[in-house]
Formats: sequence, structure tokens, C-alpha cells
Amino acid sequence: MHCAPDSLAGWRVLSAKGLPGYAPNRSGIRCPAFRDRDMAKRAFVFGVDLDGTCADFYDGLRPIAAEWLGRKVDALPEHVSWELPEWGIDQAPGGYEALHKFAVTQRSLFRNLKPMAGAPQVLRSLSKRGVRIRIITHRLFIKFFHLPAVQQTVEWLDTHDIPYWDLCFMSDKAAVGADLYIEDGPYNVERLRRDGHRTIVFSNSTNLHLPGPRADTWSQVEELVVSELAAWQAGQADEGELPGR
Repeated sequence: MHCAPDSLAGWRVLSAKGLPGYAPNRSGIRCPAFRDRDMAKRAFVFGVDLDGTCADFYDGLRPIAAEWLGRKVDALPEHVSWELPEWGIDQAPGGYEALHKFAVTQRSLFRNLKPMAGAPQVLRSLSKRGVRIRIITHRLFIKFFHLPAVQQTVEWLDTHDIPYWDLCFMSDKAAVGADLYIEDGPYNVERLRRDGHRTIVFSNSTNLHLPGPRADTWSQVEELVVSELAAWQAGQADEGELPGR
């Protein structure tokens, strides 16, 4: 199932076969067509960010940014902060949005990103444990080229054999719900935690100031998720409900 913002009146929902459906919602912040049904099953839901978490976004964007800026790759630092001021993107015509559009539409950024080491393998392992993988990404934040962004995302997930039940494109990541999130963006981590959602920080140079729980590798991610899953299952048993129902 794939969900993407359609309008303030609701969310366009695509089934696994790509057939359009519609989930009315005047607030425009969730996908009730699958949320209520999924939560009723009581599967443990792991909300997974893509860029900077599963996909090596900064490594993939760096050579494209160098080309776009007319500079050598070595001139762009590998360790960056949020919004990439170290690369001088904000001083170039059009700023980050222009670079992002070029990267996706002309260089197929989302299709060509390398996965973070171990990410596909760990997600497959977690899926076999019964964890429901819910991909939640804000890749549609710029207008007018949503189609290539979505196509490249699905192709990338399939190419690397990353299992998922849901693929959601939205900025408010808490709106679709998850029992545990993993995220690298400082703003997203802070927002999720402020709203009471358990969130693992996946380490990179943009988020080193944030407190844990934190994972530097996907092996550490697996350990944290398995621990959270065990605690969740124990809680379900205490409530007299079988896990995964």
C-alpha cells in the first residue's frame, strides 16, 4: 500500500497492485483507509525513514552537487550539517530546491543511492520476525515532479529487496502511526519525540547533538528494534492479547 498527499481533503491511497482508492480526511494528515485496519491487527509497526537512514543520501548527492555547482567533489566536505551550508548550496541560484530537482529529474538520485551498509539485510530479518515495515519519507516536498520521485523510490526498494507493507510520502511522520521510528533528520526526531513517539536516531553529522537512543550501524538498529519488540510483545501478553493479532 502506498499513500501520498492528494489535497487537504484527504489522502490518495494506492493498493499493493497500484489501484487508486481514496481515504477522505479533512485534516489531510493521515491515511485512515489502512491505519485503523492495521492497528486492529496489532502487528508491531516500525516507521522507517529513507534518506540518511536506509539510503546513503549525502554520499549520493555529493557528486551531483559538485557537478551542479561546477566544483570538484573533493571541495565539498563529507561531514555536513542540516541544509548543507558547507557546500554553499544556499548561495547558488535556486538554492537547495533547484539542486534537488536537478538531482532527481536529471540524475535519478533516488534510484541510484547506495543503501546504508546492512540496512536491507536487517529490514528483511525484522520482517521475518513479524515486524511490519512502514516506510515514511518526505520526498514529495517540492512540487511538479512527484511521479519520478515515487517511481524511483519504489524501484530502489525493489532493487535492494527491502520489504515493506506501507510506503507513505508525508512530512508529518507521526500521522500514520508506528510503535517505533528510526530517523536521521534532527527536526523530525525532535518532533516525533516531543509528541511522545519512541524514536531511534540514525547517526550522521547532522544529528550528533541529539540524545539517544541512537544507532551508528544497522546491526545496532536491529538490536534496538528486537529489544523494543520484545517489550511490546510482553505488554500485549499482559493485556491478554496474542502478539501480532
